[in-house]
Amino acid sequence: MSGASLAVSTVIFALRSSGRFGEDGGERGLWLPLVRRIREPYEGRWALPGGPLGESEGLAEAATSTLAKTTGLAPRYLEQLYAFGDPERSGEQAGSAGKPAASGDRVVSVVYWALVGDDEARAARIGQNVRWFPADDLPALAFDHELIVEYALWRLRNKVEYSRIASAFLGATFTLAQLREVYEAVLGRTLDPANFRRQIEASGVLEDTGEVLTGVRHRPPRLYRYNQAVDLADQGPLGRLAQK
Repeated sequence: MSGASLAVSTVIFALRSSGRFGEDGGERGLWLPLVRRIREPYEGRWALPGGPLGESEGLAEAATSTLAKTTGLAPRYLEQLYAFGDPERSGEQAGSAGKPAASGDRVVSVVYWALVGDDEARAARIGQNVRWFPADDLPALAFDHELIVEYALWRLRNKVEYSRIASAFLGATFTLAQLREVYEAVLGRTLDPANFRRQIEASGVLEDTGEVLTGVRHRPPRLYRYNQAVDLADQGPLGRLAQK
């Protein structure tokens, strides 16, 4: 008799250049950490951080604890993405949950996605079996994780257009140029600075702090922050319930 088991995986996005996190040199883009599998199936291939759902764990709790164990990350922003449970995932995919499944079992992976800033990304654990990769140049991934990453990118690119989710990549205050850099990295295209400024200022999502960025050679740019009356991202009734 076939059954089903639950696993939890997470797609984590950070902004970085081709160098180290926090460096100013080079164009920055979206990167994500992957974990190398040390057992079959797909031994040696890279996969998303994940693990089985414990009997006494909630879904978000499992995603958070697995991230801490594998990458050392504790993202400020974590949202449920989708549940992947195609019958063809059974058997081989069960191994991604860290335990074998009986023949015919189906493994349903509840996937979360997270956004981290430079400070969080610099603190991530890296090593032989944990490494960061550019989101647009990934190696062949285990299971259906390429599809999962593609879907997470689609969700992020849609949400950045109507929420203040970009703030998850930034500090408390930022310049318009820094914010535009986030939009360009997420959307994968160059934006006209003047048009971007007009659209952002007209949206009402930003507040002028009255301060300027110090330590620059030319005229110091103004610092802004997001209007806290605007949600980071609308996660609906269930998202608001989880925050209580």
